[in-house]
Amino acid sequence: MKFTYPAIFKKREDGSYEGRFVDLAGCSAVGYDLDNAVRNLVEEEAEWIRFELSEPEPHLPPVTDIEDVEAEEGEIVRNVAANVRFYDGWDE
Repeated sequence: MKFTYPAIFKKREDGSYEGRFVDLAGCSAVGYDLDNAVRNLVEEEAEWIRFELSEPEPHLPPVTDIEDVEAEEGEIVRNVAANVRFYDGWDE
């Protein structure tokens, strides 16, 4: 199943990028360039969702529309999608 949430990316002083999700609390990643930061954030997103769905009462937050995301100057807003495969009784 594919999950897509908006994320904000910002270039750091050392030239690397940090990305964080608007809706997934505490879900963030860093990469040596923007593409690497996106790849790392996809992995974090999938893990975040897998963990949340393993909880007795899972809660996936509603998705903020990318047009409603407020970014500061120099920040990049992108939708980031992760494919999460379910096992042990979950259907795709």
